[in-house]
Amino acid sequence: MADAEAHGEGYEERNVHVVYEQIASHFSSTRYKPWPIIERFLKDLPNGSVGLDVGCGNGKYLAINPSIYIVGSDRSTNLTGIASLADILDLPHPLHAFDFAISIAVVHHLSTPERRVQAIKSMLDTLKPDGKALIYVWALEQESSRRGWTEQDDQDVMVPWVMRGSKKDRTTKGESGEDRDQNGDRTFHRYYHLYRKGELEHDMKAAGGHVLQAGYEKDNWWAVAGLSPQ
Repeated sequence: MADAEAHGEGYEERNVHVVYEQIASHFSSTRYKPWPIIERFLKDLPNGSVGLDVGCGNGKYLAINPSIYIVGSDRSTNLTGIASLADILDLPHPLHAFDFAISIAVVHHLSTPERRVQAIKSMLDTLKPDGKALIYVWALEQESSRRGWTEQDDQDVMVPWVMRGSKKDRTTKGESGEDRDQNGDRTFHRYYHLYRKGELEHDMKAAGGHVLQAGYEKDNWWAVAGLSPQ
């Protein structure tokens, strides 16, 4: 892995943001079924609750509970057909104004510990005193998945996204950040920081949060945090 000086905003622009702009349509077509814990979190909220989906992608969670209101935002213009453009490190929302926030598979794309903690803090800062935030990140411990990562593997990885090609694709030059094979299949590589057990809770506390719940689901660590008592 490149040294820490190579990470930061520019690194993420090349290895996360540009990639999602290129794969947005294909990525969106695979994201339609809500995960159980996220669905339960949203459905258990009091009627009339107002909150945020930070990094909402194609907005699949925005309509889960018609009795609450969710403001969705994302860094990818090609994924935000029904959401606003926003950077998780610079959220355009008033402070201490929302009942809840969710951020699903976003924070792990930030390439330094400081930026990951800053991102969590930016979400917590939008919450009312009794608000809570649910965050999901990819786990390092994925021994039973097709990826097979274990505790001994590198936490900072480039993960491929493959788009199957057509006959036309075989003669078309690939875009920046894209590998293309003889069949026209296109492979894009995205940066991930794979979280160890307990690391998400650590980052939430470092961001000023109080961890209420935490667990593991579908190769992800998740945690719910509120604001730490003053």
